[in-house]
Amino acid sequence: MKYLGFGEIMLRLKPPGVERFFQSPTLEATFGGGEANVAVSLSNYGCDAAYLTILPDNAIADHCLGELRRFGVDVSRVQRGKGRMGIYFLEGGANQLPSKVIYDRAGSSISAAKPGDIDWDKALQGIGWFHITGITPAISETAMALSLEAVQEAKKRGITVSCDLNYRKNLWKYGKTAPQVMTELAKYVDVAIANEEDVQKCLGITNDVTVEHGELDREKYKALSDEVLRQYPDMKLIAITLRESKSADSNGWAACLNDRTAFIESRHYMINDIIDRVGGGDSFSAGLIYGLTHYPTHQEALEFAVAASCLKHSIGGDFNRVDVSDVEKLMEGDGSGRVLR
Repeated sequence: MKYLGFGEIMLRLKPPGVERFFQSPTLEATFGGGEANVAVSLSNYGCDAAYLTILPDNAIADHCLGELRRFGVDVSRVQRGKGRMGIYFLEGGANQLPSKVIYDRAGSSISAAKPGDIDWDKALQGIGWFHITGITPAISETAMALSLEAVQEAKKRGITVSCDLNYRKNLWKYGKTAPQVMTELAKYVDVAIANEEDVQKCLGITNDVTVEHGELDREKYKALSDEVLRQYPDMKLIAITLRESKSADSNGWAACLNDRTAFIESRHYMINDIIDRVGGGDSFSAGLIYGLTHYPTHQEALEFAVAASCLKHSIGGDFNRVDVSDVEKLMEGDGSGRVLR
């Protein structure tokens, strides 16, 4: 199977370590973006993964594509267009000081793209799985329309569609609310991925769910996921991540999955001394996609996703630089971190 992620990739600028902005006159430059992060993870797992976006025709974009190629991601479908490459600035948090993200992505090439700009016959040729997030339709009204066209074209061709709802309050600025857009887009989604806030803010489905001391209120999360599946009868399953944030350095991490036949809970991990939690949700999405297409049960798929995203918290940058054997070792209970010789 060939997998395709569609969305915006950005230049990521971050102070070293846990320094504050301009504490020293240095910003580390890497790349990242939800759907690109998923494509990189899938490629690291040995999958045939491709990425689609629109980038400007300049040296920064060239280096971005080179970085994706280095991870084995097929970028042959990427188009060039007018505009610029979006940027996000990240200040890493520590202890009680939270991480901070500042977006500078107005006028990016993908935000100016509109329906009809992409030849979907070519873009979706040979694709079996299409992944998008709720970030892409949030960046502009034209990108929203293009995102809706994308999932419609994928479904028309019988391609499995996954969507990480990914609510970003700082992006919904062009006049439409997240529920106005995402409730329509969700009609074309087979596999939904979210946390409890994403469900509430994107789909308008409310439930007083909480994660306390690493334990989920099973009945409330089951009711929340049941309601999503009731409202979207074509959706096959929804996975909900469960983050217990004790501090910027210490998080509890788990997930649950509802596939209409069963409500499944994963193992719970306690993650201390977090290096970088950005991209943690994307690593879960990629792990779930891999798991659903490579393991015989949804329980195993969920455990792979949670273990993969747990490991991502120990890796700097947007990309999850682990392979299947790394994840399976943790799934099997080897979380000691001992030196392998």
